[in-house]
Amino acid sequence: MTESSLSDTLHRLMHAYKRKLRAGIESHQISLPIAQLRVLKCIGRIPECTASSIAQRMNQDKGQLARLLNELTDAALIDKMANPQDRRSHFLVLTSAGKQILAKLEVVEKQAAAQMTHGLSSKEIKTFIRIAAAMMENSDDGGTSKRGTQRDG
Repeated sequence: MTESSLSDTLHRLMHAYKRKLRAGIESHQISLPIAQLRVLKCIGRIPECTASSIAQRMNQDKGQLARLLNELTDAALIDKMANPQDRRSHFLVLTSAGKQILAKLEVVEKQAAAQMTHGLSSKEIKTFIRIAAAMMENSDDGGTSKRGTQRDG
C-alpha cells in the first residue's frame, strides 16, 4: 500500500466512523454537541474526575473546558462534589440524566463499530486495534498515554 493510499484510507475511515456516529446520535435523539459528549465520556470514565484531569486527557484549553462544564452543569447533566484532598478543585460526576445520555451514546458507538466491523473476524479486529494503537503512539501528539490506551474521551 502506498503512503497516499494509506492516508486516503485513514481519512475515509475516520469520516465514515464520524458519519455513523452522527447518524446514530441523531436517531437516538441526543441533542448535545460533540464537545459536550466528549466531556461526558471523560467524566464517566475517569475515577475522581476533575476539570484538570479532563483538560489533560483531552488536551483542551481550560477556558473552553470551563464553558463546556458550565453548560453541562446548567443542563443538569453533571454535578460538582467537593474534593476532600484539594479544596480548590471539585470532582465531577454524572447526574442520572447525564448517565442516560452516556448510555445512549455507548449504544450508538457499539452499533457503529458493529456495522463497520461486520464480516471481520475477532482476530482481524484485534490486529486492527493493535496497528491503530501503534500508529497513534507514533503520532506527533502522542494520541495515547500508553500503547493501546486512548487519551481522548
